[in-house]
Amino acid sequence: MYEFNLVLLLLQQMCVYLVIAYLLSKTPLFIPLMHVTVRLPHKLLCYFMFSMFCIMGTYFGLHIQDSIANTRAIGAVLGGLLGGPVVGVLVGLTGGLHRYSLGGMTALSCMISTVMEGLLGGIVHRVLMRRGRIDRLFNPLTVAGVTLFAEVLQMAIILMVARPFDEALRLVKSIATPMMVTNTIGAAMFMRILLDRRAMFERYTTAFSARALNIAACTEGVLRQGFNQENTARVAQIIYQELDIGAVAITDREKLLAFVGIGDDHHLPGSPILSEHSHRAIEHNEVVYADGNEVPYRCTQSPSCKLGSTLVIPLRGENQEVIGTIKLYEARNRLFSSINRTLGEGIASLLSAQILAGQYERHKQLLIQSEIKLLHAQVNPHFLFNALNTLVAVIRRDSQQAGELVQHLSTFFRKNLKRPQEVVTLADEIEHVEAYLHIERARFSDRLSVTFDFPDALQQLFLPAFMLQPLVENAIKHGTSQLLGAGHIHLSAIGQGDCLVLTVEDNAGLYAPSAGGKGLGMSLVDRRLRGRYGEEFGLHVECEPEQFTRVILRLPLRSQHAENIDC
Repeated sequence: MYEFNLVLLLLQQMCVYLVIAYLLSKTPLFIPLMHVTVRLPHKLLCYFMFSMFCIMGTYFGLHIQDSIANTRAIGAVLGGLLGGPVVGVLVGLTGGLHRYSLGGMTALSCMISTVMEGLLGGIVHRVLMRRGRIDRLFNPLTVAGVTLFAEVLQMAIILMVARPFDEALRLVKSIATPMMVTNTIGAAMFMRILLDRRAMFERYTTAFSARALNIAACTEGVLRQGFNQENTARVAQIIYQELDIGAVAITDREKLLAFVGIGDDHHLPGSPILSEHSHRAIEHNEVVYADGNEVPYRCTQSPSCKLGSTLVIPLRGENQEVIGTIKLYEARNRLFSSINRTLGEGIASLLSAQILAGQYERHKQLLIQSEIKLLHAQVNPHFLFNALNTLVAVIRRDSQQAGELVQHLSTFFRKNLKRPQEVVTLADEIEHVEAYLHIERARFSDRLSVTFDFPDALQQLFLPAFMLQPLVENAIKHGTSQLLGAGHIHLSAIGQGDCLVLTVEDNAGLYAPSAGGKGLGMSLVDRRLRGRYGEEFGLHVECEPEQFTRVILRLPLRSQHAENIDC
């Protein structure tokens, strides 16, 4: 009966011990303990944490015959199991020295046994790690078995070390069963608390990752197309559905761009920003959280609005300047979950990156368009001057040919003006080049011949407009026109693996790179291809002096079958 009462008393004390363990499990301190401790900072945390539990086990113990029935073994064994032999011994030594300082008949034997309990846990840790059975370390049954053996070992050490032996034996008979039962159950329950905390953490992490990945996938590239009402409405709808919150809004610096959820009858896109929280987030470039309690929240649009709290996160563009906000709302009867608050900030970073990428792309396109216009400004007057002189000469001798030249000239300039930023078919690009060459052949008469080798299967592929004509013009201007004899230009296309390879070759072999690179026309074609498709594509030149100059363009076949794409 005495032993049963002692078991109940020790279990009662252990409940207080486990309540403290449960409360600590809710703090970040327990996160490193949910895995096998490897890194030094985590080993130190493991040491301090279980040393504290080891000492607490002694304080919560019951004084029996000049000794203490306690739950100290839980801290020592778990310190060794999770931290390894060194941590286990140090935890046992700390707990043991504390017990020794309290004195009593079993002070020395308890100190030794506590060190041995920590070492025992560490040895089991080492054995299971070497066998690749890490899962067994977190098995409550494993923990219970090791702790039970540790308590048997402690009783044996007390009998061997404590004196007088008769009193030691009487003490062991009194406390052996209660301490074995209590420490075994307590250690298993402690590990159960750790496992529950780990399971909750993993569920939280899984939910967070799944939502974040889904939102990232669904909103990918939407705001790159423009930070406007249409695109922000799509993004707001996706976030609203994924986060399951009261409402989602997206603003620029002055007005509401999109709103989805509770209150969409009075939060109207296009209306000016009235919320002081939004103005504060924009002006101070900071996250603003109005929970409706500590920080008051009240809808500025309607006093009957059911929204009760808001989280306002800045959206940032170039140089981290605020270009707008994303606002998450909850109804009055709901609180923000921590996962939604954290996700909100992550989503804002994601959307900001999209907006910034879109701005970069638009600036890049403007630059390319400016370069194309510069090229047109250089090419067109020069070409027009030569074409008109040719036309004057042809009119005198052949009015029909002159009419045809006017038609080709019209085709050439119409395509120049129409297509500077379009993706066109290879067939259309060939037509543009042919219009140009008809005029040049009339100018050079028998001194210029041109051949084409473009398989029909390739002519419906797409490529950025204005790719071939600048290269053909270079071949004439800097190549065949300098020859005393006949000039020849050969244009061809082949499919080479996943690439479309276009070639413009002349028989002059006079190519000489300028100090600034390939020259404006060729350089622009090269930059457009590399900027659009990557560095593995673009333009390169092969030249055999006085034999040939060959300009080769490489484009990806996989990117050709898409119409109406800005280049």
